Amino acid sequence: MFLDINFEANWPLGWQLVIYVVAVALGVFCLVKFCNIFVDAASSIAHKFKIPPMIIGLTVVAMGTSCPELAVSAADSIGALMDGGNANVAMGNVVGSNICNILLVLGFSIIFTPIIVKRDTMKRDFPVLLGASALLVFFGLVFSFNGQYAILRWEGIIYVIFMIAYLTYLVIDAKKHPQEDDGTEIKEYKTWLAILLVIVGAAGVVFGGEAVVFGAKGLALKAAVAAGADEDKVELVLGLTLVAVGTSLPELVTSVIAAKKGQSDMALGNVIGSNIFNIMFVLGIASTINPIVTGDEIVVDLIVMMGVTILLFGIAFITMLRNKEEGTGKLGRAAGFIFVGLYVAYLTYLVLRAFVLK
Repeated sequence: MFLDINFEANWPLGWQLVIYVVAVALGVFCLVKFCNIFVDAASSIAHKFKIPPMIIGLTVVAMGTSCPELAVSAADSIGALMDGGNANVAMGNVVGSNICNILLVLGFSIIFTPIIVKRDTMKRDFPVLLGASALLVFFGLVFSFNGQYAILRWEGIIYVIFMIAYLTYLVIDAKKHPQEDDGTEIKEYKTWLAILLVIVGAAGVVFGGEAVVFGAKGLALKAAVAAGADEDKVELVLGLTLVAVGTSLPELVTSVIAAKKGQSDMALGNVIGSNIFNIMFVLGIASTINPIVTGDEIVVDLIVMMGVTILLFGIAFITMLRNKEEGTGKLGRAAGFIFVGLYVAYLTYLVLRAFVLK
């Protein structure tokens, strides 16, 4: 986390609580405000250059909202390399984030606004996500490093090559199939200003997510300690839940706002693109720097990640079969509630794993 401030030793409890509350409030404000700026600027770029919003979601928006995962994972690999050890944060960070993106981020997005899934998405993007996820399960469980589950350097290089190839294909495909104007009202910016606002918006979103996690985690720890709970166990559970959700806050707020603004393609593209980016680029870069090792618990998490990815594809595919004439599928509110319910169940499992199953 970027906001790693150690001030508690010298500050009175009252001021500590004030700082945590202000951090949460400031974080929420930044998330909402900068997400609006980010989505509007990205939509303007898509409209100006006739790029489908889905492509913008798969690239610009997905990469921007995945900055926390990239920063945490790369920093862990660099630190482990300098210390002569092995990175162990990136795998859980990426797998947990991908589960959260589908179940929580997409779940909340389609509860607010049902999302139409187009045939191109089913034929082009879902297979890439399924393939990347399956490759991660294969690499993660078959190959080992010093007797532990691991992602090795050569595997990371393969991920990065695949990511570059995928992005190249998206750019070529976007030029071949320019976006037609669908009548959606979009704010227009000059090109240089739109690019600047995308950068500023992404930075603001990342900062907002960090601030919310920093403040909420601090308040939760203080409340737990005051209630007499074991601080180490509380920190473990918070790391599995609040921090995992916190690194996905940029995707969550961006997707919900994009969906509410009528940019449902961008919302779906954000989730699919973020998951592809997390696996191929975040894990690829982190494991290329230094091999990533992880514990036995990752087996269950990888199975859950693969399962929810297949579930998402299956629901979209079934709804598309029911609507053959238009050639589109639909992710409706019922699916959204199912996804969110499954995420609550998964978080419950994580808490039980931390306290009971160890």
